[in-house]
Amino acid sequence: MHTPLKKLVVASHNQGKVREIHALLEPYGIEVFTASDLGLADPEETGNTFAANAELKAKLAADAAGMAALSDDSGLAVDALGGAPGIYSARWAEDAECADGVRDFSMAMEKIHNKMQAAGGPDTARFICALSLAFPSGDVHTYEGKVEGRMVWPPRGDKGFGYDPVFVADGDTQTFAQIDPEEKHAKSHRADAFTKFIKAWFPQDQPNQPGQ
Repeated sequence: MHTPLKKLVVASHNQGKVREIHALLEPYGIEVFTASDLGLADPEETGNTFAANAELKAKLAADAAGMAALSDDSGLAVDALGGAPGIYSARWAEDAECADGVRDFSMAMEKIHNKMQAAGGPDTARFICALSLAFPSGDVHTYEGKVEGRMVWPPRGDKGFGYDPVFVADGDTQTFAQIDPEEKHAKSHRADAFTKFIKAWFPQDQPNQPGQ
């Protein structure tokens, strides 16, 4: 059995992700720090998979902070685009004219829509998440999750972030940006990965699930 987690740093500067992760961890009494709290830099994501990037970020944060670090790497994979933008989901939202890497997801959503129109094919897509927990000792544990769905246009809703306004999960009629955040937390790709993480580290708290 794993040693109980008392505190950790969320290795992200993405405030949307930080809010979701904090909400998912809240029921378990963990003291949560963020990369911003500790002044940690955002490393360059050089991995070829979500898992590789999540592990890279978690390891660097754990070493720098001297405590357990949790990192998520996630993105949108659109079937009509051969799985793109995939690990480059955030980069598709970066404005090439801005040196400071400003992200414009309205631009990115329109880019995906235009490419899908040109490519034809299905509207099916999925969000994928790799969640890595790293320790200063070098020990790393990675959990992967996903949620299947379809792309819609135009964007709908203002409750989510990133590509949420153009993604409808299977069985839903509203986008991730239209549904209540707690409902999203219970079914998202991040929640799927978190469920596996929680079962591994907090088995005594089952059957409680993240987001509930």
